[in-house]
Amino acid sequence: MRIGLISAPWIPVPPPGYGGTERVVDSLARGFAAAGHDVLLAAPSDSTCPVPLAPRMRPSEPADMGFALSELSHIIRAYDGMAGVDIIHDHTMSGPLYAHRPARVPVVTTIHIRLAPQAVDLYSAIGKTTGIIAISHDQVSRSPEVPVTKVIHHGMDVASVPVGQGNGGYLCFVGRLSPDKGILEAIQIARAAVIPLRISARIQGPEEQGYFDDVVRPALGPDVEFTGPLSDAEKYELVGGALAFLNPIQWPEPFGLVMIEALATGTPVVGTPFGAAPEIVEHGVTGYLGSVDQLAGFAAQAAGLSREACRASAEQRFSSARMVADHLALYRQILGGQALGGQALGGQALGGQAAGRGPGA
Repeated sequence: MRIGLISAPWIPVPPPGYGGTERVVDSLARGFAAAGHDVLLAAPSDSTCPVPLAPRMRPSEPADMGFALSELSHIIRAYDGMAGVDIIHDHTMSGPLYAHRPARVPVVTTIHIRLAPQAVDLYSAIGKTTGIIAISHDQVSRSPEVPVTKVIHHGMDVASVPVGQGNGGYLCFVGRLSPDKGILEAIQIARAAVIPLRISARIQGPEEQGYFDDVVRPALGPDVEFTGPLSDAEKYELVGGALAFLNPIQWPEPFGLVMIEALATGTPVVGTPFGAAPEIVEHGVTGYLGSVDQLAGFAAQAAGLSREACRASAEQRFSSARMVADHLALYRQILGGQALGGQALGGQALGGQAAGRGPGA
């Protein structure tokens, strides 16, 4: 196949630091190319993903993140460069509604965000002409009116992640400096468990800086170390040395790549059961899920879980190879006329079916 991939204009592919969607796009591009397909990537011109880039793309625009004009201009250039492809997978929000996309070329999009009411309106309209991929069954279950074609969990290059020994004697937290990520809850859990905590988090923008200065910094101490952002190698060393990875999220996160990164290092995940967490963490096998009050006890127990089982779960369920294969299978079915515009394979609506499937299905 000749596959066109469109990423957002704000972060290069792969991202130099934080950028979950861009990591997924990078894994897909590399995986498709390794499988023998032709890949054309419409991403910022400073992207380093080793596949051909669409012409006339501008450099990344991090200062304009979230601005409609930045995204819309990027989308116009992206679709103008998609001549000759068989199928387009658009990872932007508004791109699938572009009126001048190539005629008779099917388009697929992935919902990377929480389906808030405004997003439901957007994706309900998109589904009239575009195949929609959800990234978890929990994401689908919250808005069954969105015509989802298929649920495909994210994956990553597990083989590139070193397995840690978990012998550092500490717990760790990695994520954005946002209240809904549960950073204060992580500090509370670690202190209740009487286990040191190491935190790696990026601070982006004045709002997060204010949250750090006013709320997080006063909660630090000799038992809670804040390291700031880390490179991938440093992050995997931190997570791999931890007794457990704390993920006490306070919102229904659609997926959570950081959890599968932790499992890839062999480190069990201890967190709240919100969003897609039950689809990723096997309670009592690769971690524990419960209320914040329960998690201190679970953190102490996590050292007894099998790190080999954690790594095996990442390899078997969340590898980039599995993610790539799932996408290629869907593309083939769409090109064969079996699925497009929110219509399920075989003509059965998938929104409710996907929502009703159990965790990890």
